[in-house]
Amino acid sequence: MGDLSALFAPSTVAVVGATERDGAVGRAVTANLLAFDGEVVPVNPNKETVFDRECYPDLGSVPESVDLAVVVVPAAVAVDAVRDAGAAGIENVVVLTAGFGEAGSKGATRERELREIASEYGLNLVGPNSVGVMSTSVNMNATFGPESAQDGSISFMSQSGAFITAVLDWANDRDIGFRDVVSLGNKAVLDERDFVEAWGESDDTDVIIGYLEDITDGGAFIETAQEITRETPIVVVKSGRTEAGAQAASSHTGAIAGSERAYEAGLEQAGVIRAETVEELFDAASMLDGQPLPENETVAVITNAGGPGVLATDAVGDSRLELASFTDDTLGSFEEILPDEANIYNPVDVLGDAAAKRFSDALDVALADPNVGAALVLACPTAVLSFEELAEITTTTQAEHDLPVAACLMGGESTNEARDRLDDAGIPTYFDPSRAIAGLASLARYREISTREYGAPTSFDVDRERARDIIRRAAERPSNALGVEAMELLDAYGIPTPEGTVVDTPAAAERHAAEIDGDVVMKIASPDIQHKSDIGGVRVGVSDDEVADAYEDLVARAKNYQPNATVLGVQLQERVDLDAGTETIVGMNRDPQFGPLLLFGLGGIFVEILEDVAVRIAPVNESMAAEMVGEIDAAPLLRGARGRDPVDEAALIETLQRLSQLVTDFPALLELDINPLVATPEGVVAVDLAATIDPEELDP
Repeated sequence: MGDLSALFAPSTVAVVGATERDGAVGRAVTANLLAFDGEVVPVNPNKETVFDRECYPDLGSVPESVDLAVVVVPAAVAVDAVRDAGAAGIENVVVLTAGFGEAGSKGATRERELREIASEYGLNLVGPNSVGVMSTSVNMNATFGPESAQDGSISFMSQSGAFITAVLDWANDRDIGFRDVVSLGNKAVLDERDFVEAWGESDDTDVIIGYLEDITDGGAFIETAQEITRETPIVVVKSGRTEAGAQAASSHTGAIAGSERAYEAGLEQAGVIRAETVEELFDAASMLDGQPLPENETVAVITNAGGPGVLATDAVGDSRLELASFTDDTLGSFEEILPDEANIYNPVDVLGDAAAKRFSDALDVALADPNVGAALVLACPTAVLSFEELAEITTTTQAEHDLPVAACLMGGESTNEARDRLDDAGIPTYFDPSRAIAGLASLARYREISTREYGAPTSFDVDRERARDIIRRAAERPSNALGVEAMELLDAYGIPTPEGTVVDTPAAAERHAAEIDGDVVMKIASPDIQHKSDIGGVRVGVSDDEVADAYEDLVARAKNYQPNATVLGVQLQERVDLDAGTETIVGMNRDPQFGPLLLFGLGGIFVEILEDVAVRIAPVNESMAAEMVGEIDAAPLLRGARGRDPVDEAALIETLQRLSQLVTDFPALLELDINPLVATPEGVVAVDLAATIDPEELDP
């Protein structure tokens, strides 16, 4: 990606396919550009002029330098038009034409050609199948939408063109302005990451918002967003959150962690605030665009109505915020300025006969309290309250304290002038108290995001060559599955495993069992049989004189259960006292967008039933691994609840980091489960393993 400044602030825009024909996209785009501060150049070999501007037959004929070409010709000739743009030295191209990757194999071929041309000439290409781009900084509306954006400092990207046209119409009614707007289209070249990076580096964009249906490269997006969100908040609606997501794979991790879980984890790690509705998107954006960040996560509610005050209290309880506890000095000040019947505790009820001055005095006292991070002014219409005056003094009081304030004006037409005054001052207004609280909560959330430290993952001393050899040998088998026979893979990366080996004859089983202290555990070694206990494929506490018979029995059970299964033999393993520890699971499922998705939770046979798990995108650092261990509901069990001995939590955290390094080093590992990973006060031990590999991803 090159510099995108000329994409949004060009001096000259050429419209390839410009026309005055009614109903044509070329007419709509050209007409929208008539208000553009720069020069508009029509390109159409069949026209001499378009809207009284000289028309050129092709881009190569345009005498002046063109910064942006907007292509609206049919798909069959759009590829040639883009090639002409590159040959003419035009760096920025927007392809509005449909009929590419979304339109079958022929369209997909055209889209590949676009990418090749863009790569050859170094083009910043938006689309194809895009509605276009806008920038209020130069009055540029290079779209075929019916509305132009109002001026503002929010930049907006959308994977749906229809969403853009609908949102602009809605936002204009509410006086919500934008800086830059882009319809991503098919994202053949430029995608969401490119615009996040460009807008994050711009002093003119204060908030980035978006509607996304997918993310092209989740890992790269996370890396970029983590840098940008230190200074610029990002809020997105990601659709498809209720779909099943990626098809469940054969492992426990794959069954639990579908693509929605990956997006949830990925956006969280990226520092992106995720909204579920359009209202939430703009509630958060408006608050982040106009209000300072709070110093803590507490809120004071100032209201003239008890019922709405209770609604606000409930909303606080449902959010990450807390009702502020006022200091004694604050309570004393409330007693002095408020009537005896008023409630001086949070939420503060200034009573129904309160005029704007009483609201203002109470807000002033609340914002002066060091325990208060933000405030909500919640007012219902009364005969003694002037909403206009309330707006004026609320604006003044908020500016004096420089703390975030939201206003909830629970009225209709009588609130319009006050809403305009508050909005002009950057104080968002709402009718519903819960939306106001959610808006304030987004400020607290971004405060936490902006102060995050993203430490680098630990690089452990591991035997990577040994691990590569194990995976290569597995790739030579007919099946792409790995089982307990690959426990050495964990050993190579420093994850503790019991003493043991895989044997392929009863005699070898007896010989190796004699080398292990005490009774042994025996498991059928077949990558094709994952749930070994379901078929009686596991024997626990086998004595030396029973080993040969147990071997024969396990192999027979496996062949009877699945005659075509690859049976490598039987794994002999040192017995681990499961009762002395807690069974956990650590695993990975490789997501198509985000890559390796790590999972941690309670293990054993109930993992898919309880689904008490934490997930992160690898690679993870120590603090992220610690968060995973601490955030599952069963974390108290690991820490000594109900008289249990606490497990070695540091060993769990290290194991997650080592697994993260393993799956990051080897993209050939598609999924991997260690279940159970037994955690004890003395450490952890991996008892069982299941994995799937992609031989085509093996490095040479």
